[in-house]
Order: sequence, then structure tokens, then C-alpha cells
Amino acid sequence: DKIRSSLLPRRPSCSVTSGLLVIGCLLLLLCGGWLLGTIFWLHRPSNQQPHKPLPPASAQTPVVNDTAAAFRQQSCSLIPEAWRFDCYPERGVVVTRELCEARNCCFIPASAPFSSATRPSGRNGIPWCFYPLDFPSYSLVSINDTSLGQKGTLVRDVKTYYPADILTLEVEIRHETDTRLRVRITDPSNSRFEVPISVPTTTKKAESPYYIVELSKQPFGLIVKRSSTGAVLLNTTVAPLFYADQFLQLSTSLQSQFIYGLGEHRSTFLHDVHWNTLTMWARDVPPTEQTNLYGAHPFYLAMEDGGNAHGFFLLNSNAMDVILQPAPALTWRTIGGILDFYVFLGPDPSSVIEQYVEVIGYPAMPIYWALGYHLCRWGYNTSDSTWEIVKSMRNYKIPQDVQWNDIDYMDRFLDFTFDSTQFATLPDLVKDLHAHDQRYVMILDPGISSTQPEGSYWPYDEGLRRDVFIKDAEGKTLIGKVWPGLTAYPDFSDNATHEWWYENLRRFHEKVPFDGLWIDMNEPSNFLDGSTNGCPSNSLENPPYTPGVLGGLLRAKTVCATAQQKQSIHYNMHSLYGLMEAKASASALKRIIAKRPFVISRSTFPSQGMYSGHWLGDNRSQWKDLYTSIAGMLTFNLLGIPLVGADICGFSEEPQEELCVRWTQLGAFYPFTRNHNAIDMKPQDPTAFSPLARTAMKQALLLRYSLFPVLYTLFYHAHVHGHTVARPLMFEFPKDVRTYGIDKQFLWGKSLLVTPVLDPGVDYVEGYFPEGLWYDYYTVRPGVSVHSKGEELPLHAPLDKINLHLREGSVTPTQVPNLTLWVSSGQPLHLVSALSDDGSASGDLYWDDGESIDSYETNQYSYIIFNVAQVLTLN
Repeated sequence: DKIRSSLLPRRPSCSVTSGLLVIGCLLLLLCGGWLLGTIFWLHRPSNQQPHKPLPPASAQTPVVNDTAAAFRQQSCSLIPEAWRFDCYPERGVVVTRELCEARNCCFIPASAPFSSATRPSGRNGIPWCFYPLDFPSYSLVSINDTSLGQKGTLVRDVKTYYPADILTLEVEIRHETDTRLRVRITDPSNSRFEVPISVPTTTKKAESPYYIVELSKQPFGLIVKRSSTGAVLLNTTVAPLFYADQFLQLSTSLQSQFIYGLGEHRSTFLHDVHWNTLTMWARDVPPTEQTNLYGAHPFYLAMEDGGNAHGFFLLNSNAMDVILQPAPALTWRTIGGILDFYVFLGPDPSSVIEQYVEVIGYPAMPIYWALGYHLCRWGYNTSDSTWEIVKSMRNYKIPQDVQWNDIDYMDRFLDFTFDSTQFATLPDLVKDLHAHDQRYVMILDPGISSTQPEGSYWPYDEGLRRDVFIKDAEGKTLIGKVWPGLTAYPDFSDNATHEWWYENLRRFHEKVPFDGLWIDMNEPSNFLDGSTNGCPSNSLENPPYTPGVLGGLLRAKTVCATAQQKQSIHYNMHSLYGLMEAKASASALKRIIAKRPFVISRSTFPSQGMYSGHWLGDNRSQWKDLYTSIAGMLTFNLLGIPLVGADICGFSEEPQEELCVRWTQLGAFYPFTRNHNAIDMKPQDPTAFSPLARTAMKQALLLRYSLFPVLYTLFYHAHVHGHTVARPLMFEFPKDVRTYGIDKQFLWGKSLLVTPVLDPGVDYVEGYFPEGLWYDYYTVRPGVSVHSKGEELPLHAPLDKINLHLREGSVTPTQVPNLTLWVSSGQPLHLVSALSDDGSASGDLYWDDGESIDSYETNQYSYIIFNVAQVLTLN
């Protein structure tokens, strides 16, 4: 039977009221733990928290006779497989009984056979080596009230099997708001690295919190319940707490198997909780399953019974594994920093994201042209060929707001240069774009060439003079290798680097007046492992536990973990690199252009939405990548980065015409829409295909441009309220469990349902319609509406159509589209009303000049609410 999360195997005490459990505790005193275990697992009341064991025995106590061994085996066997927490998570080790029992853990081969993808105690299977219920942990030895909640002392009497245990900890529980709880577990004797992002502070304890906090003293544990339902949202008593210098581990039960977020990974939108490990450590790698990708986002949203939702955010930037298991339960396993986490109470999914974004920072309001169609490729080779594509798009009257260039515009791939031969007309191209109300974006990589003759390359020479580059363990400039060859890496954690970065951009802008920045390779990427001189051999480079990073080493295809930055060592700062570069870039653009900055970054971290958008990386021209892009888009909307999209038609591999048509239709509804492909691949811009395909792509883009007022208003709500732009169906229908796994459809806002074709060779698509009245967007007539009871329906979808439906009760502002958003924005507005059965509807529109900084904050905008109501007249 499924174990409900309210019946989790907490490691209990005898302070309970259930008579049956009291008998169990007495029997424990008389007969031993094996009988308690039998009573615990077979006779727990359905609404009672299980009880706690007696104080644990020493982890070093050996088994002294066969009877004790039998008792231990019996106790271990009573722990269901789904609730076994891995005691030997190290990779590359075949765990034997001897190795496991040396850690005083249970060893039982799992009932299901393991394949080549798993191993005993493995990453993707049931652990064979797992913690017994009495494994030593911390005890809460004191607790005192504070102005915000409570503060206590935790003590561990028995060391673990990882070095440098911190035996005394401080736990602080802050009731920050009615819907936000914060918990910090720190070392009171020594300061440890903390993530340097700004979070809100409060001086007053929440008065009517949505949560109840309970503490288990021995072993220490934290239990957080929803006040209104009693649902257990967090229970850390399910497994022991670890807090060593380079190994911190915290486990909790989950309310359900419906878990979302935890970026950046290629997966379905709904995560699989069946022994699924998600590793976080920024890495340059094309999107691949079961792999740590470009960004790190230790936040999840969880659904509860009845449609409630809550969120959890671990404010930690070190390399980590997040383990999901079918109990359901989750384990955070990080190798540095502190345990500083938030619980958000919602109670609906949208409210959870609002509360999360309030902590990490609201996303920036994008400049208007950011929401137009962007065109790029690696391999234009010349500015003239780039220009020809722009002209061809104009000739075919296909909308385009922005033209991009990849690294081929540079002189020998050197940042802040352009090839004076192949791209000699680049400044003229940019002037022509501006004359046609279009914009230009260029790529920049962080690596700065270190091999140019002294005095010939200002960015490196000046960087050395100002001491802005990351240092190796010996204090010398760390040298890696990327596109220009040997390179140094700017340290964006230093404000001096921000000023140097700005001056480089300003100098280049005087030659090529670019409008936005595409910052790539900022994990940071390195063609070497570490540096040209390697990396030291120490515990930072080879920690006692290494999470499941691609390549098996923290330095794999990046700089050394021991590298020195202004604020800390790279071991702590690595996954923050893209965020800090985005912050420097956005700041520089504001100063240079004096308008809202446009930055698209590959690597991301929480709060990135304040400074940049994100594209989903080097995908492939495959139908599967078309499908997975929806999950990526929805996940980043949860993570507070709504300006997101995938490379339309796919980056690598040859584009297929049908796939590119369907991808352009879907991409027209990415918040950020860009077509981009790789060097040596055939062209895949809309002008490269047959007249039929070209027309279908043009129609999709014109449709997007006609809906610009909707999209712009949604970004206003994201910027001001923390709302999602591209929205999962479950956000609007949280009580409909059938929406929880949907990632082949999505909403814009609350009302516009998008049902794309994701398979080849079909002229129909299946779409789920939650309960209610839905109108075909293209007709909006009662005769073609869908009265759904919550059902899946087939939809006609010829090659030139993407299905759109409007939810009853909505008013949608549209606009006559043109070839650029600047021209479109001056066209007439229309309202499309999708009436409810009672004849009512409502909607809104946000409007400003599209580019001024802080338009909302300075009240330089219009906000209009539309209402439709049926008026009854008396004869």
C-alpha cells in the first residue's frame, strides 16, 4: 500500500498519546527494538505521527553476537524499500556488506534487480545500504524564543563517517511572514560561506501563520504542518542530519509525488520520484537527461491533496545532489555552505511562486522588442550574408525585431572586437537595422585571450592592471582555454570587474552600437579540466563526497575548485558565475544605452530574472527536443526567469521542414522566441523553406505579434507580482489532478490555452480541456466552443495551424500586427471577449513606452481593466 506522507517513518519517542503506541514503547524497554518495529509498521493509527526510538547507541558499537545481529537484521528489514535513505552514496563503489556495516548501516539487497544503470546503494536504484532507525544524529539541547521565532543549540555526540563533523550547531527558526518560514542551521563557532544575494528581512514575527512548527529533540528534527489541513509539508526526522565541513545532508518526507522545479535538467515538467537524483553544478553540456546542466536552482514546488501547494528553497550554491525517492521523500546533499532554507505556504501554486520570487527578486520588465522574433545562427560568416537574411525577411514580409551574431563576427574570437575583413560592414548593418526599427544583439563569452602581444589587446592588458581575473591557488592569474585559445576569466564577484566590463562594452559600443547582449559559456566553460597548470590535489578538488557531476570532478570542463575569487573560492562560487556576469552586463547596458537592458544568459541561478532571460541551450533538431522545450519553459517560469525559450528548429543537426514549421508555431508562444542553429548546418530561417512552410511560419509569427498586448501585460504581472507568463495548466486548475503531469500544453496567463503539434506526419492533436467553456481563438463563437467536463479531445491541426483556445470569462487585447513591434504598437487595438454562460468577462492591459527604465516604479504607464457584464432590460 502507498504510505501517505502523514504516516512517514519518523524516528520517534515515547511521548505519544496513542495507547497502542505507548504499549509499543513499553515493549521496547522490555523486549528490544525488533518488536517495536513490528508494532510500528503494522499498527500505526492513520492520523498519528509515529513515535521516536530511545536514544541511539554509538555508531561505532560492533555487533557482538549472533542474537544482536538477528535483532539488527530484523529491525532493518522492517524499513520499507521506498523509505530507505542511502548510507553509501559514493559513486564508483560497489558497496559490500562489510563497507556498509562499517558505517553502522543496514545492508539488504533490494528486491528488484538492478541494471547497468544502477548499482548497490546506487544513484538510480533502491539503496542496498541505508540508515537504521537508530542511526546517531543531532540532539536539540536548548531552545529559546526570539523576536522572530526560536533559536536553539544542536549537539552531536557521535561522529559520522565523513571528516570534520561540526558537532555543535545553531538552529534559528524565523516566522518571517504568514506564508514564509525560514530556517537557518549554522556553525556558531566559525563563519561559513553564504550565498551573496539579497533576500528580504523582517523584524516582526508572523501573527497568523499558515504553518505550525514542531520540534523533535532527540534526534533533532523539524516538522512543518499546514495549519488549515494538518498536512505535513516538511519532516526532517525521516533520516539523520549530517553537518560536516564538506558534507551537509537533510532529508524530508514529501506530501505527494507531484514535484516540480529543481533546475536545470532535461526532463518532464513533473519530476519522477522513483529513485531520481538531480545534480546541481553549472556545466557546459548540451541538454541531456540525468545530467547537471547550465544552471542551478535548488527550489521545488509540491502539490498536496486537495489542490494546495507549497514550496521549498535551499539557499546554497555549492555542488549538490537532490535525491527523490518513492516514499515520497527528498534528500538534499550539498558539499559546502550552510543549511539556509525557506518553506512557502501558498496555498495555491501561483501564490507559492509569488512568495518565492519575493525572496529571490522580481524579474525585470523587458524592453518591448525583447518580445519580438529574434534570428541568429553560428556561421553567417560575414556581415553581408547576415544582412542578406535581414533583407530577405523584409522582402517576404516576415516579422523580425532582432538580428543576432554568434562568435563568427569576432576577430579571432576575441571579445570586444569584430573581424574587419569578413564583418567590415557590421556597423552599417546595425545602422540599417535601427533605421527599420530593428535591433542588434551580439554574443560575448567571458574568457579573455591571454596570448595577444602586450599592448595590443586592451581588455586583457587593462584587466591585468586592474587585477580583475580569477586567480589560481597560488595567487596567479588562472589560465584556461576556450574559443580564442588560452584565456583568463573575469571575476564578476568583484565590483572592480563590473567597472572594467562596462568600459569594455562602452568602447565597443562606440564602434558597433549593439542593443543587447548574449552571454554564453558562463558556467564558466573551459576546454580544459581546471587550468593549463592543472589543479592542486586537496579536499577542495577531491572532496570526501563528490555529487554526480558530469565528468566526475568539480573541475571537469571548468576552472579549478581551488581558484580564488574576490568573495570566496570557486568551490563555493562556481554556480553563481552566470548570475554575476548577468548582473554586470545589465548594469553596463543601463549606463550605455539608458534603456531597459536586454541580456540572455546560458548559466543561471536564483535571482537571475532581475538581470537576464535564458535560453535552454544547445538543443537538437529532433521532435523530442521540441517536446522537452515546453517543460524547460514552464520550469524556468516557476524559477522566476519568465523570459525564456528554446532555439527554434533546434541548434544542432540538420533542420527538417515539417519540424521547423511546428517548432516556429510553438516558438511563437515561447516568452522569448529565437531561431538559432549551428555552424555547417543548412539555413533554417523562415526564408529557407518552401512557400507553404514559409507562409505557415509567417502566420505563426504574425499571430504572436497580434498578441503582443497580452504578452506585454503578462510580463508586467511577472515584474510586479511574481506571476508566471507561460503557465502550467495546474496553476489555474490545482484541484484537477489530471493537469498535474501535462507538459504538452500550456497557458499564456490564465486564459489562452496553447496546444501545439509535437509529432511528425499528423494533422490532428489531442488536447486536454479542464472543466469549463473554451472558445476556439480563431472564431470565438458559441457554436464552436467546447463545453468540457475535464476531458481530452482531438483537434484538427493542419500544417499551417496551431490550436489556441480562450477560457470563458476572459477579455483578450490584440493588435493589428506588423513587421516589427515598434510599428505594431501603433496599430489599432481590439478586444476579444470570451463570455461565460452568464455573459460576463474581464481582462486587463498594461501599456507604457516600452523601453524606459522603471516605468512602473515611476508611474509612467497606463493600466486598464476591461469588464463585460450582461445588462437585463425590462420591457
